[in-house]
Amino acid sequence: MPRFYFALDLRNDPVLIEEYERWHRPEHIWPTTLQSLRSSGIEEFAIYRCGNRLVQVLQVAPGFSLEENRAAGSTNPNVLAWEEFMWQFQQALPFAPAGQKWVPMARVFSLRETLGETVTESRSILNTGAAEPKSDGC
Repeated sequence: MPRFYFALDLRNDPVLIEEYERWHRPEHIWPTTLQSLRSSGIEEFAIYRCGNRLVQVLQVAPGFSLEENRAAGSTNPNVLAWEEFMWQFQQALPFAPAGQKWVPMARVFSLRETLGETVTESRSILNTGAAEPKSDGC
């Protein structure tokens, strides 16, 4: 299954970071958020934190389209409400384009690829076969 990786920062405030993590615990996350993720073809969704940097990992069903998922989310009132609520804890990466929250990450190394084995995920979220986009820190 394809996987995609994104990065975003939290506001560098221990109280806000703890509150962000609290809202992502099973007993606090909105059921509509979980339903939206699963119904969009996302098989697994994980967020990791180091300091105030977040890394999001999406494992998706075959045929999943990031563009279609974004378009559907941009008109879903539950998704919009969750994103607006989360923004109080988050901040854009310093090099992110204006208005972009989660910035796509490019893979820099793969053991399987290096050893000539089959790799099932793309080097970046752009699965076009074109040259890899330049990364400004992610």
